[in-house]
Amino acid sequence: MAADAVLFILEGKVTLITGGANGIGESTARLFSHHGARFLIADIQEELGQSLCNDLRNSASFVRCDVTKEDDVENAVNKAISEHGKLDIMFNNAGIVEPSNPSILDNDKAEFERVIRVNLVGAFLVTKHAARAMIPARWCSIITTASVCSTIGGVAFHAYTSSKHGAVGHMRNAAVELGQYGIRLNCVSPYLVATPLA
Repeated sequence: MAADAVLFILEGKVTLITGGANGIGESTARLFSHHGARFLIADIQEELGQSLCNDLRNSASFVRCDVTKEDDVENAVNKAISEHGKLDIMFNNAGIVEPSNPSILDNDKAEFERVIRVNLVGAFLVTKHAARAMIPARWCSIITTASVCSTIGGVAFHAYTSSKHGAVGHMRNAAVELGQYGIRLNCVSPYLVATPLA
């Protein structure tokens, strides 16, 4: 009996997963679907995202979302609300790494800023708009994918490491502010995971 109950621990919960078309986001979507959640996959990879939604059938839908664009983020949150009436869990998972492994001496400024925009500014925008939707409901959760690189140096590239340190700092600050509304904020900080990103 207890085993059957565990299968539906997210029954009725509405989740929005950024970067949900593959990798950690896809695995999370599959797991959440197995546990009864309804959710939106938010990603820039439309074909992969739609394919995943087709696999998951009625529990998922897709919305195109570039987390560096505030209008896209706001639209994704609004779509979750319009389709499901609420947003219980925000999984702030979209992220990128530098395409090369530059020394600090050769690190390109534009490349550095692009990673910061996706991994840190994106996390800020997603948290901002998710929180606006969650405050009236209370007892919601915002989860951000950080990294082991958020606690140590020398494992990854400069922009990625900086962005993940920033994501943890952002989460800590927002957790203090949003805790009064019953919104929990946490980071998950994996080591190397075998995904297309890695």
